[in-house]
Amino acid sequence: MKLLRYGPAGQEKPGILAADGSIRDLSGIVGDIAGDVLGPNGLKKLASVDVNSLPKVDGNPRLGPPVAGMKNLICIGLNYADHAAETGNPLPAEPIIFLKALSALCGPNDDVVIPKNSVKTDYEVELCIIIGTTAQYVSEAEAMDYVAGYAVGNDVSEREWQAERGPTWAKGKGFDTFGPLGPWLVTKDEVPDPHNLKIWTEVDGKLEQNGNTKTLIFNVPQLVSYCSQCIKLQPGDVIFTGTPPGVGLGKKPTPIFLRAGQTMKLGVEGLGEQTQKLVAYQG
Repeated sequence: MKLLRYGPAGQEKPGILAADGSIRDLSGIVGDIAGDVLGPNGLKKLASVDVNSLPKVDGNPRLGPPVAGMKNLICIGLNYADHAAETGNPLPAEPIIFLKALSALCGPNDDVVIPKNSVKTDYEVELCIIIGTTAQYVSEAEAMDYVAGYAVGNDVSEREWQAERGPTWAKGKGFDTFGPLGPWLVTKDEVPDPHNLKIWTEVDGKLEQNGNTKTLIFNVPQLVSYCSQCIKLQPGDVIFTGTPPGVGLGKKPTPIFLRAGQTMKLGVEGLGEQTQKLVAYQG
């Protein structure tokens, strides 16, 4: 299934993508794509619904983040071997964890706002894990039991705030609109191998990131298990699993950063695509 949320920001309704590409309204079945809906029983209930019998949503509505009610946006740093190499960093012995502000979350095609006075805003396409069931101290062997599915994420980053203004990465990751997520949550039964997916970013039509999740250093079960040792994972929580090479910061001989007026397009094989226009902060 491809579950989604559509409508104005803060007023999203639950939906599902039909085989013909149309959006069907789930409001008569569930209140939102959140909580128990993301657990095994909730997903089983949705899977039993005749999608074609649901009301069709007219037009081309805005898509919001495909899940609601999350408590944590967890990010993993330097989790692709080839990305670590382009940044000149050694492979981490354990996952590097930082948190992204919940206020950064936005829809997959919403505008991304370049922060005030920023000259080092950057893109990072990522495979995101969506947690379906509360997970604490889970083993790698059982970790997948707690996963609802996957989504595309863009861990937009302001590199000066991330790396040049103290050692806390989260400062450069939490600006408003720095967490586009979606277009939909693809349930894990539709992604038999999350460790062999093409993953890419274009800026103004030019391919900048062109990777594959097979170069992940820590895989999905390892990340879910590891994060659950220090953070009680809740339904709807998101784990951004890291980005492949090709980010602006890693360009040689000179890093290239984003500017207002540009357009990012990014995607993960089987999980859909996002498109965001970059706009200047107006305040």
